Amino acid sequence: MLPKAEAAYFAIADISGYTNFLAAVELDHAQDIIADFMDVVVKGLRPPFRLAKFEGDAAFVYATGTIDGSLLQDAIEGAYFKFRRRLRDIRQASTCECKACVAMGDLDFKFVIHHGEMVKQKMGGREELAGRDVILVHRLLKNSVGEKLGGRAYALYSDAAIRAMGVDPVAQGLIPHHETIDIIGDVTLWARDLEAAWQHDDAQTRMEVTRDDAYAILEFDIAAPPQTVWEFITVPGQWQKWWDADDIVEESGKGRRGVGTKNHCAHGNHTNVEETLDWRPVDYFTVGITLPVPGAPRIIMTRAVLERPDGTSRFELRIAKPKPKDKAFLDGAAAKFAERMTQAMASLRSMAEDKQPVGDAMEEPALTRPSGRFLTEPVKSGARG
Repeated sequence: MLPKAEAAYFAIADISGYTNFLAAVELDHAQDIIADFMDVVVKGLRPPFRLAKFEGDAAFVYATGTIDGSLLQDAIEGAYFKFRRRLRDIRQASTCECKACVAMGDLDFKFVIHHGEMVKQKMGGREELAGRDVILVHRLLKNSVGEKLGGRAYALYSDAAIRAMGVDPVAQGLIPHHETIDIIGDVTLWARDLEAAWQHDDAQTRMEVTRDDAYAILEFDIAAPPQTVWEFITVPGQWQKWWDADDIVEESGKGRRGVGTKNHCAHGNHTNVEETLDWRPVDYFTVGITLPVPGAPRIIMTRAVLERPDGTSRFELRIAKPKPKDKAFLDGAAAKFAERMTQAMASLRSMAEDKQPVGDAMEEPALTRPSGRFLTEPVKSGARG
């Protein structure tokens, strides 16, 4: 029986500077650093992506089914931001002065994303992805967009991926690019400058209602990974499935969810408006809620998704402290909200916990577990060479 073709998104996370790094530094610490960074990025990509295989200095991942375009871009950029935060944390915490630890700042990531068809076939005792589009996404790794961006980190989307996501690349400020691939021909592409995206994200003012600062907290444990819970609480079509709103209309300007996005939640003749004030996928987001009640104060709430030790999630809703004059109103509104949320949580749990990858997913390769010793190990005599 011939393998069945499936539509899928393909992405490759490739470490920039890998060859020069390995050639110039101590191998033991170098491999541990590479494994640590790759672990961070792959974990940041899934879900919606699943790991197909490691390819030396790269990870090849894929995702099947319909995926919200904003969610997919958040996964790519969120994985990169996690790498940058990890790099910064290691450099601040490490006591090691070997060449590998000194030079790790030269490492970076680039991402190539494409959408097309694939088949799964047995090769060497395990399943592999195959097909023209699998070849294309790998060929796109060798491109000239790095020269256009001055060697900075980037995410490069094929036009096929952009169309599948249903996003407007011009409105979102993506950079148009073209490559000519042997046999395949001219390919239209769109690039995101990840260095610029990281600088913008890192400079944003945090508006998180922390547990210590909260006036009231609702918390629920959900046996699903944080990325899945995030999808159900942020994507309007998923959100409406479990929340008792007649309609949820999203206004995101450029078609990308984030700070400034407004959600209009209709309940009969009344509509609540939620404006996003802070956006940190997939950790938390903060909203300002305007109720359709004359004189009602604006309610500030942070919705956070925390990963538990077993990989499942804790969903927290933290309500900011009100002004003294607004306390009585908030107490009444919070009590009604808590009742509605508790009732809706049964549906959210069921949907998030039952969500599975579309199609027959391959068994994922195990991640290489870094020892982390380069963070604390003193340099042994003669180690620097």
